[in-house]
Amino acid sequence: MILDVEKFIRRRRSEWDEFEAMVALLESNSRAKLDIEEAQRFHYLYECVAADLSKLSAYAVEPQTKSYLESLVARGFGEMHGSAHRLPFATALAELLSAFPAAVRRHARMFALVVAIFSAGAIFGGAALALDPSSKSVLMPFSHLQGDPSERVAEEEVMRGEHMDGGKSNFSAQLMTHNTKVAILTLALGMTFGIGTGIFLFYNGVILGAVIMDYLLAGEAVFLTGWLLPHGSVEIPAILLAGQGGLLLGRTLLFAQERMSLAERLRSIRGDLVLIISGVAVMLIWAGVIESFFSQYHEPVVSYESKIIFGVLQLLGVCAYFMFVGRKREAVAT
Repeated sequence: MILDVEKFIRRRRSEWDEFEAMVALLESNSRAKLDIEEAQRFHYLYECVAADLSKLSAYAVEPQTKSYLESLVARGFGEMHGSAHRLPFATALAELLSAFPAAVRRHARMFALVVAIFSAGAIFGGAALALDPSSKSVLMPFSHLQGDPSERVAEEEVMRGEHMDGGKSNFSAQLMTHNTKVAILTLALGMTFGIGTGIFLFYNGVILGAVIMDYLLAGEAVFLTGWLLPHGSVEIPAILLAGQGGLLLGRTLLFAQERMSLAERLRSIRGDLVLIISGVAVMLIWAGVIESFFSQYHEPVVSYESKIIFGVLQLLGVCAYFMFVGRKREAVAT
């Protein structure tokens, strides 16, 4: 491959200057902090400059240019791997919660596809149970869902949540761990070109649809809504967002984009995938707390009306969060 060195340097100069400016800022102020998007940009530019240096090393270029790039790479490496000043936890969390919804909105079509797959599964599960009640053991392969819904409701109301006494924290931790594993698996299955993610989403939709239909047929719609909505209004969107990440990964593996190599395509979505799974983890932590300390308590301890109102308000808050948070940052970036 013959390289037009002068043209290459002119084309790459803007990114070198941008990277040098970021390095100079970090060097001049030890307290300077980069937000998540800036840190991702810094790392991307570092990789670009290092690649440019490697490419130019094979050609006869001015010693000043080569020395400049060597110095720039060394300075960038020092800033990345030197004694780092970590962001306070509260600041890092705030940055994550601000960048997370923007990453979700950037791939809104993937999320719409996830919702369609999950909804199709729910419709299938609900219809299958309604048409053939004997399929319950197949559609809901969990022992605690095999019994009669009305009997479970009566049992839960008699216990008044006493079965949770002394075990709420452990139960909450178990929920967080299990749901986070499910979310990570949902995203990781994107490595199967998104097929595994799609199947997993459909399967979970089938289970949810069958559970809903089972309780509706038993006349326990109020109990079901009060039981699922408080934590489900966060937990279900979190799993769907993990599915969004999985389908995004699958699409990136499957389809070429503007002559980009596979490594370049994966690099282009890496930041968004990290933001999505990190944000999902935060959501699942909250959902685990709500399910353990609130959802498991029913009438007469906690009225179904108050639980449903809480769940509806929380769902509206989740929708508003993903619709509006981070818009100012997007406007500045554009």
